[in-house]
Amino acid sequence: MRGFAGRALGALALSGVLIAAAGAQTGERISTLADQHGVGITIYNNDLALVRDRRRITIPAGESQLALRDVSARIQPETAVLQSIGAPDRISVLEQNFNYDLLSPQKLLEKYVGRDVEVVRTNAVTGAQTRERARVLATNGGIVLRYADRIETSVDNRLAFPELPADLRDRPTLVTTITNSAAGPQDVELTYLSGGLSWKADYTALLNPADDRLDLRGLITLQNQSGTSYRNAMVQLVAGDVNVVRNEMAKAVPNQTADVFSVSSRPVEQALFEYHLYTLQRRTTVADNQTKQVELLTAPSVPVTKTLELRGEPSYYYQENADLGSRLKIGTYVTFHNRGGRLGIPLPKGAVRVYKRDNGGNEQFVGSDAIDHTPKNEDVRLHLGDSFDVTASKKQTDYKRTSSSVYDTAYAIVLRNAKNTAQRVLVIEPIPGDWTMLQSSAPFHKSSSSTATWSIAVPAGGSTTLTYRVRTRWS
Repeated sequence: MRGFAGRALGALALSGVLIAAAGAQTGERISTLADQHGVGITIYNNDLALVRDRRRITIPAGESQLALRDVSARIQPETAVLQSIGAPDRISVLEQNFNYDLLSPQKLLEKYVGRDVEVVRTNAVTGAQTRERARVLATNGGIVLRYADRIETSVDNRLAFPELPADLRDRPTLVTTITNSAAGPQDVELTYLSGGLSWKADYTALLNPADDRLDLRGLITLQNQSGTSYRNAMVQLVAGDVNVVRNEMAKAVPNQTADVFSVSSRPVEQALFEYHLYTLQRRTTVADNQTKQVELLTAPSVPVTKTLELRGEPSYYYQENADLGSRLKIGTYVTFHNRGGRLGIPLPKGAVRVYKRDNGGNEQFVGSDAIDHTPKNEDVRLHLGDSFDVTASKKQTDYKRTSSSVYDTAYAIVLRNAKNTAQRVLVIEPIPGDWTMLQSSAPFHKSSSSTATWSIAVPAGGSTTLTYRVRTRWS
């Protein structure tokens, strides 16, 4: 069947001749990308884009049909608006149809069920061709043909089709029935929302040897799986959480392998409503099934703060549980301020991947984290993993329930450091209810209404023990 399908499609001339023939058959004025003189796409974070497609076409006066080829295969047709540029009242749209039943050998056969085709046979010895008419009876899992004197269930020959069905298109096409007040060439713009276009931000950061500065680079990654290309397009990107009413009738398109290359033009940022808009400084072609990367920012030598943090759980403050862990993980975090230097711009959400050079000067991956949309002058905090050499153990050393709603509990936390340099660990304990610190071996501060935080120095190759007693009251 696959070989037949290839022969069937090869029998068709899918070219300008086919387009012209289709137009003549349906009486449509067909507009192709050759008519396009400008296109812009605004891409959002959530698989959504606004397409602005400008074309110069000749339309007769009165009522006619206009077929706009090469629109997105993921168009939301209910959002499509066609108007004449400079004269919005010149064109009125009476009806529009999106034809996403695209031409393929199988689709062509299905459209010819109940219709006649010609079976073309070639003599292997003489090369002479003969033709015989047959009717297509079925195409389910194969082809069934009725000849004048027999029925056959397979074809090893070429099929010739008399015409292309009007409702079968070789490209995604929006067909409109319009009325036009004045004949002649005019500029029109088709705007619509489409799926299949998306973008994201990706960041890479290189830590210095002291872990107190990093070089930050941001890239914007565009992906086009909309079923059409956007040539020499003005590309804009919206960062922010835009509420969208989802179209339940939208058809999914499978992922395709994409080519990756870069364009060196940093976007220009501006505020837009409650979002941020990034505009590429130069026009670029976003081809179908393509991934494109554009530089967002480069910020060298950004000051960072590295912290090691041991975080507790609120549950054991009202339960008796002596052993709370013998080798607890201590998280590793780096934090920087989005201001100063080449920073201080709104950062779109995305993944931040952090690297550091080893003793041989080779960059090694040391962790990654995702950031949300981050305004300027805000902190960016990254959890890169857990410390290998700094660990902790924790015990509940005393537990007393002094009344039905009051608990006195005591704890010992041993912090161990296998590094050859001293380390500082933040011990962060979420304490529930109304609580009072009765005793502590080290100073703490109440970092929130339900959190006590200690900053504990741990010597190189040694350990430090933190003990404390707390009273909690429950209403």
